[in-house]
Amino acid sequence: MDCRWVDQCQAYHAVERQHGAAHLTLEPAFVPEQPRIHVQVHNLPAGQVGVEWDVRACESFSLDRGRWQRLCPDQVLPR
Repeated sequence: MDCRWVDQCQAYHAVERQHGAAHLTLEPAFVPEQPRIHVQVHNLPAGQVGVEWDVRACESFSLDRGRWQRLCPDQVLPR
């Protein structure tokens, strides 16, 4: 979220797709180096299963505090 590339990142775009979230950019151009995506499976009520996807680390990370929030000022920061 605090990465300079979040709106142009192909890895973050893939995570948005898995969450069914609106994309920050429809066609991201930035190809990150060695992104690490954490996938967690949750048991839900009635025997259902939920999956949580998160970009946890990336060799291309470039700190830009508040980047996502500046791009989406009217939205709640995703967890």
